[in-house]
Amino acid sequence: MSTAQSKSPDQAPDPAAWLDQHGDYLFKYALFRLRDTTAAEDMVQETFLAALKAYEKFEGRGSQRTWLVGILKHKVIDHFRRLNREVPLGESDEASEHHEFFERTDQWTGHWNLNHAPTDWHASPAELIERSDFWKVFNDCVAPLPRRTASAFTLREIDGLKSEEICDILGVTVNNLWVMLHRARLHLRNCLEINWFKRIER
Repeated sequence: MSTAQSKSPDQAPDPAAWLDQHGDYLFKYALFRLRDTTAAEDMVQETFLAALKAYEKFEGRGSQRTWLVGILKHKVIDHFRRLNREVPLGESDEASEHHEFFERTDQWTGHWNLNHAPTDWHASPAELIERSDFWKVFNDCVAPLPRRTASAFTLREIDGLKSEEICDILGVTVNNLWVMLHRARLHLRNCLEINWFKRIER
């Protein structure tokens, strides 16, 4: 992680240095959030363009990486909002999407206890990305989730958005959001227990 840097009034932005120092990290962050290589590349490019336009507002109080990640975070949220506006999903479709996925995974694991909801997630993308071994396992566990369920989980547990904001971004009801979060936590707890925690105990 870059250290805090001051910025003199006449200091010009250096996109080449940004790409070299932060490009890979930003791409992994975007890929972690979007699960789409092309979309992740587009988000990083948009982030650098937005950073160039807004560079005068960067006061140097934090690191450039933190500043760039902040821009990328907003780009990703805008992407979710735009995507769900273009491809609206009705409650019946959402229910079918959940039923098909979780029916398969319930049968595969065979031992979920639906009476005990998992606790909230307390990791951050920065922590996951810096631990590349855990990041890969976590990303693999998130990958099978229905698209909107994965988006709901990351917006709530990683970005810390409020329920009302997430419902507006994804176009779902509060009840649907609760179901998605509940099921996502159950799936991830089970998947990580099998593919990470039991592995490191050996």
